[in-house]
Parts: sequence; structure tokens; C-alpha cells
Amino acid sequence: MRAPLGDFDVVHPAPDVLDLLVAPVAAAVRAWAGPVRAEELVHVDTDPRWADTATFLEHYGPELLGQSANCVVVAGKRGGETTLAACLVLSGTRVDVNGAVRRQLGARKASFAPMETATGETGMEYGGITPIGLPAAWPVLVDPAVADLPYVLVGSGSRRGKLIVPGKVFAGLPNAVVVEGLGVA
Repeated sequence: MRAPLGDFDVVHPAPDVLDLLVAPVAAAVRAWAGPVRAEELVHVDTDPRWADTATFLEHYGPELLGQSANCVVVAGKRGGETTLAACLVLSGTRVDVNGAVRRQLGARKASFAPMETATGETGMEYGGITPIGLPAAWPVLVDPAVADLPYVLVGSGSRRGKLIVPGKVFAGLPNAVVVEGLGVA
């Protein structure tokens, strides 16, 4: 099988490699009911040493920058309540935490969630968090530039491997909201 983007040696439909996925991602793929068939979620095996965006692009090719996205966990606070949410933006942009995220969550203050919170609440590894398999109640904020791509390279839940997913999938996830201006240069 060939990946829909990039040049990867080991490529499989995600349902065929559930054993390579962390538990919440494997469960989400197993129970998949999204806008595309589960077999269209593609897993590519990548070296965990190159999981971070800059080193990944250096090793696998800078042309992937415009086709890859980062998923980060944010915490919005208002009146003693904290709301955790995921934000998905193109890798060449940053999340507008104090503007778009804060407004969307109705929070007085928003910030990136601490690493222990992000990994503990998601069951995923830092540097590999993906919107697929997140806690069901979490808002998933998606930049329209991600949703508009034919395919997007994102984390797989662990630092080893990535998922390649049709962009429209992210706008169709439970609790997903496409937010203009979420990713800024």
C-alpha cells in the first residue's frame, strides 16, 4: 500500500495495525463511524526520534509542512471550572490560545494544558496526540485550513507512527467545531 501523501516505507490501513495504536486511538478506530471508511485512516510507521514537527520534516521532507497538523491540548478556565479541549492547526501555524480558543470556550483565561494533564487525560504520548480517540466530552477545535485539505498527517497517539486522514474527517468528529482564525502565522 502507498500512503496518500509523503514517502513512507511501512503503510497500512489503521484497522490492520490496532496493536500499534495506543488504547484510546485503537478503540476509536475499532468503533469508527466517521464520514469515511475506517480503512481510509492510514497508519505510517515512523521513528519516534523524529516525532516532533521540525525533526520530522527534516527527515521525511519539508513538503509535508503544508499537509501536516499538530493537535494540542488547551485548558480554558472560568469561575473555577476548567474545560479541556483539543486544537488542531496546520504545523506551520500556532494556536491562537488567548483569542480564538478563549472566545470559543467562553473562558476568562486559556493556556496550553500541562504535559501531565494532556497525556494523563488522553492516554496518549506527548508529541503524538491526535484528535481521534480523545475523551468524548472534549471540544475539538479545528482550523478550517486543516479540514479543507484532501489528506492530513497527524499524530497517532504515540511518538511512533503517524496517521494520514482525509481533512474532512476532523470537522465531522464528535464535538468538533471549525474555528476561523484558530491557527495563526
